[in-house]
Amino acid sequence: MSLWAIVPVKPLRKAKSGLSEVLSEDERALMIFTMLSQTLRTLKEVPAFGHILVVSSDSAALAMAREFGARTLQEDGQTGLKIALKRAVVVAKMYNASEVLILSADLPLLTRRDIEKLLSLAKSPPSVVIAPDRHGAGTNAIYLNPPDVIDCTLGAGSNEVNLKKAKSKGIEVEECHLTTLGLDIDQPEDLALLRQIEAFHVNN
Repeated sequence: MSLWAIVPVKPLRKAKSGLSEVLSEDERALMIFTMLSQTLRTLKEVPAFGHILVVSSDSAALAMAREFGARTLQEDGQTGLKIALKRAVVVAKMYNASEVLILSADLPLLTRRDIEKLLSLAKSPPSVVIAPDRHGAGTNAIYLNPPDVIDCTLGAGSNEVNLKKAKSKGIEVEECHLTTLGLDIDQPEDLALLRQIEAFHVNN
């Protein structure tokens, strides 16, 4: 039995349409590719993970995942995120995963410390830990023990959905509020904030 990390990745050239006013399709694809690489590198630093599983219909994303030693699950491109995550959880359970951390790929400030802090909040099963985005609307990461304790999702509006599903099963959810874990890049203002943070670190 082990802890698995699951990272869903949308097709690189179709992702982040909300940034189309400030980034070209090529720039958005490169940005996602770079953030996925950073996410996988950070996950590899956490000894608690037995396996990392990347689920995507994008061949480049899956190829990168294999370079990092991650397992991959090929989607057909028509499947929605919720179904893709459900399939990924089934695969993880087939290989004896006892707990999973589902994590967005677009968290540019993610650190090993963030992940370990989130995992430290887990209680005896059934257990759910959620890291919402900085607006409190989306879910950037969610820990589940057992892996299918709720049928979860990520993205816009998912935080309330996940909380309600856990509550309906009588599960007390722990929330992990970290600035670095809360910043995902969906809109121009998110990108602007990231650039401000990066500029601050360069100048200090």
